[in-house]
Amino acid sequence: MAYYNDVAQRSDLVERILGTAARMFEAAADRRAQRRVYRTTLNELSALSNRELADLGLHRSELKRVAWESAHELAA
Repeated sequence: MAYYNDVAQRSDLVERILGTAARMFEAAADRRAQRRVYRTTLNELSALSNRELADLGLHRSELKRVAWESAHELAA
């Protein structure tokens, strides 16, 4: 007697869908963490005076770049 069970294929499909959804949620969480680091870094650097920024070797025009690099080095 031959018996065919189709459950394994469905299970595989469900696992792939759940895996894809998990990766999407993980990527969204990573982007949110990066935005939080960027925003925090930019706010803290913006609060410094021009003299304090000069002591750090920064100009006010560089703050967004420094904050972006700070946020995205977490992903590397």
